[in-house]
Amino acid sequence: MRRRRFLALGAAAGVAAVPGVATATASAATRSPRLLADPSAAGASDSLRDLAARIGLRVGTAVIPFDLDTPAYAAVLANQFSVVTPGNEMKWQVVEPAQGQFDWSGADRLVSFAEQHGQRVRGHTLLWHNQLPDWLTTGVANGTISNSQLMDLLEQHIFTEMGRYRGRIWQWDVANEFFTDSNPSGINPNDFWVSHLGPDVIPRAFRWAHQADPGALLFYNDYNIAGEDGSNAKSDAVYQWLQQMLDQGVPVMGVGNQGHLDTQFGFSGERMTQDLQRYAGLGLKVAITEADVRTFVNNATAQVPTDNLAVFAQPYEFGQMMKACLAVPACISFTVWGFGDADSWIPGFFTGEGYATLYDVNLNPKPAFSELQQDLRLAATGAPRRVHT
Repeated sequence: MRRRRFLALGAAAGVAAVPGVATATASAATRSPRLLADPSAAGASDSLRDLAARIGLRVGTAVIPFDLDTPAYAAVLANQFSVVTPGNEMKWQVVEPAQGQFDWSGADRLVSFAEQHGQRVRGHTLLWHNQLPDWLTTGVANGTISNSQLMDLLEQHIFTEMGRYRGRIWQWDVANEFFTDSNPSGINPNDFWVSHLGPDVIPRAFRWAHQADPGALLFYNDYNIAGEDGSNAKSDAVYQWLQQMLDQGVPVMGVGNQGHLDTQFGFSGERMTQDLQRYAGLGLKVAITEADVRTFVNNATAQVPTDNLAVFAQPYEFGQMMKACLAVPACISFTVWGFGDADSWIPGFFTGEGYATLYDVNLNPKPAFSELQQDLRLAATGAPRRVHT
């Protein structure tokens, strides 16, 4: 079994109260790959990326450099997806493991792969409480890094990383997971950044990001902000905060809903559609950024669902997320958080759960893949007209 190296996007990311392998065809490297405008365009196929391209949507996945070492995995990545999100390789802990010493090798490799295959890149993530370098958190804890110095280091980090990839990143998750899971929800006062620098650190980060790369789309990204918590409390709080940011001229351009679901909890595709639409009503782009749907399995190796109904629930919930995105014209991308069960972060984080992605542990497409393919095919071509009798 392939190693699991995806790291969770915050422990609370799972709290919700709520085919075969195709051969890759490399296209010419380009910073702005064009979408197919015509369903009959030469080379169009039934891949997720081609079907989505016919309606101006991009379908993506999170990736780690290790994935590229497996030819079959790289082939699926190149053939099925039009957006790449580095799973870990753009996080501060990875790019600057020692102060002033940078390691861009993993991020460079993934960006180069994307450009070679006509894909765009989602940068992930600039401002987050997790996966920070030890030298930074230790320095803050022992007082050798003051709050004023911390602010300067953050500014430097944003300009350094975004400057390296200026003009090559389509979307950046500037700020990630700042809102509480409580009802009512709000910005978490205990967040590492907020506790040291105050909530104004978030709009500062957006302004710096816009200066660093004026052409990039800048996103706020979080989980359970499209009604997955059942109460809509978190969505309400984020919506109100976004209104305030826009009123203040903060360059927030999009909102990403992660879409980490679990079949044991309730989920409303209709509520997700409504929440994505109200974000769009603010003039923002929206995206599903980290979709997966986990369920209970026999073990972490085989990842066979223990409930027979789960094999129907898992693709159903994937399909509900895709339909919500399709229903909102401002939804510009749909990204799954890894596409193979053998490489998923879920079994290592949620005991007894797995089967969360589009491909099984042997890299065979699952019903969830077919569900997304059918949704995109109908969106791209429409239902065939009835034959009158």
